[in-house]
Amino acid sequence: MAFPQLKGKHRESALFSPKNYVDYYLKIHNFKKKNFPENIIFCYDRKLFNYVCKNYKLKHIEGFSSMYEHFYSIGETKNRVGIIALFGIGAPVAVVIIEEFIAAGAKRFISIGTAGSLQPNIKLGSIIICDKAIRDEGTSHHYLPRSKFSYASKPMLRKIERVLKKLNTKYARGATWTIDAPYRETIAEVRQYKKEGVLTVEMEAAAIFAVAKYRGVEAGAIFTVSDYLSEAKWRPKFHLTKEHLARIFEVAKEVLLN
Repeated sequence: MAFPQLKGKHRESALFSPKNYVDYYLKIHNFKKKNFPENIIFCYDRKLFNYVCKNYKLKHIEGFSSMYEHFYSIGETKNRVGIIALFGIGAPVAVVIIEEFIAAGAKRFISIGTAGSLQPNIKLGSIIICDKAIRDEGTSHHYLPRSKFSYASKPMLRKIERVLKKLNTKYARGATWTIDAPYRETIAEVRQYKKEGVLTVEMEAAAIFAVAKYRGVEAGAIFTVSDYLSEAKWRPKFHLTKEHLARIFEVAKEVLLN
């Protein structure tokens, strides 16, 4: 049976919407949305969040659940750009956040973080613009009919490339493999996606792109390499990514300000 289990699900309306939840939260807490940024950076890594805290003035923004403990606007951007950090990893949690942020008024999103390299030319320190993602997770399939890929927003891709070229920064552009189960990345899958030219593997992009398309907002993703996957072995380099994560944060910030 195809996924989702209920045939024809994509023709049906949801029982309740993110706006219903946001309105409920605001009502019971007697809280009003104020200065909610339209531009959001997703940050999964504590090293990167520590860099942002050290180098920028951050103003805490009230969130809609305990996941939003680390949600801030960035003062140097005149609060036009917000960062949501340390909320967990994976497609389901990222989608809950993007849905509620859209309901609160956000319009543009960039997911930044580490990814595993599937190709020998994608090395530690590489900047990767993700233009499409293999939908090997479950969440995106509840938003869009079955297909192999979901796609980054074209306007966002153009903005990211424009900023990187302006900064005279080398980058690679290509596909990622989004999977829910990192400890079930098999040798056969690595071999196949490497053969197809897929650059990286990570856990959120396919779902973020699918929601953005469904809701009519912009979303992109920028990665740097944290580990290498080959048919022979896995080589982790997570401890060497601090500087590279800081670089892609600066790129994402500039993209969202232009």
